[in-house]
Amino acid sequence: MPDRSAVYDWLLRHAEFADQYTRAREEQADTLADEIIAIADEQPEVIAVTDRHGALIEHKLDGAFLQWQKNRIDARKWTAMKLKPKKYGDKLGLHGVEGAAPIATQDATASKFEEIIRNMEMTKRAV
Repeated sequence: MPDRSAVYDWLLRHAEFADQYTRAREEQADTLADEIIAIADEQPEVIAVTDRHGALIEHKLDGAFLQWQKNRIDARKWTAMKLKPKKYGDKLGLHGVEGAAPIATQDATASKFEEIIRNMEMTKRAV
């Protein structure tokens, strides 16, 4: 494997390599999503709780294992959101008057935001 700095240098110097790298990173997001499902489907570890004589009292889920699994899922979720935000990112929607249809989505243009601001200013003046 080449050194990380060499890869960054290639990204700057070779447009085709940069395009391939970008596509590969986006596909990595889909792989991470598959891993999230696999982790969530794993059976949790169970701990046998015994008394001081070694007699079994109960079986319970291992809290440390569950937290570790949650951390694994959260790390993959965050990375997938950053690598492929249109598919895995949080959706942003702006709503106008209560009950009205959304005004804009994540792909809103600057002119749409300017229109919203103008409408807000006009409403403020009217009051």
